[in-house]
Parts: sequence; C-alpha cells; structure tokens
Amino acid sequence: MAKIQITTTVNGDERELLVEPGWTLLRMLRDELLLTGTKEGCSNGNCGACTVILDGRTADSCLVLAAEADGREVTTVEGIAFGAELNVVQDAFMQDASMQCGFCTPGFIVSTTALLRGNPAPAEDEIRLGLAGNLCRCTGYDKIVKGVQDAAASLEKQGARL
Repeated sequence: MAKIQITTTVNGDERELLVEPGWTLLRMLRDELLLTGTKEGCSNGNCGACTVILDGRTADSCLVLAAEADGREVTTVEGIAFGAELNVVQDAFMQDASMQCGFCTPGFIVSTTALLRGNPAPAEDEIRLGLAGNLCRCTGYDKIVKGVQDAAASLEKQGARL
C-alpha cells in the first residue's frame, strides 16, 4: 500500500510525514512522532483516553485518520505544558488528586484545556457535559470536576486564559 505524504502542525511544530492510508491519528502520534501521552484505550471513540485538540476542537484521535490531519493543527497533552512547567490545569489536577492510575488523565487534561478555552468559567453541569466523552474507571469524577473548577478559578485570579 502506498504511503501518503502529509504536512501537519503538531504542538506548534510543522511536521512532514509519510503515513499509511489506514493509520489513525493516534497511531501516527504514538508510533511515528513518539508522543505517547495520548493513550489508546477503547479504539472506538468511547473512552476519551486519546483525546487531542484538532483545529481548536477536541477529537478522539483513534477515530481520525492520520491523512485527515494534513494541513491541520493538532495539540496533544505534551503540547499543553510549558516545557517542564505544568500549566494551570495540570497543576490543579495534581493539587486536587484528580487522578488515580493516571491512564485517563491526559485525555481529561486535553478536554479540560479545550473546555476552559471556550468557557473560562463553566458551571458544574457545563464541566460534566464538557468532559462527558472521557471515562475514568478509578474515581467518581468529583475530584476531576474539582480540578477543573480550581483551574478555572486560578485562571480568573491570574486574569489569564489558556
């Protein structure tokens, strides 16, 4: 099968890649670009572990073909931090113990970032709706919601946006 050449921007860096027609964006990120923060959970778009931001909107990277990223901008969990410094969402999740095993955490961090970019002061029901595509099998979500609320409060206090 002939590979397809694509050019995509991943975490701010333009990348030229050769991808197989059937590769998912998830496979490209993990296997070709070695961005392993994006996790493979269900492989059918139900768990949110592979959530990325694609052209400003969240997407399950297991459902997007790598070729569809041609000419588009992708942000993974690795692109959300500031080098070794955590961003406000990551810090709030750590402070509030919003994760247990951590497998789902990258997807929640990416979804929370997208949520707060679009709505910097969400109500609890808006948070729960915004994170509805992300599943956690270890916790009851209350600490995750608290982490989102605290991240929003920190951003407001700083007068900052993500």
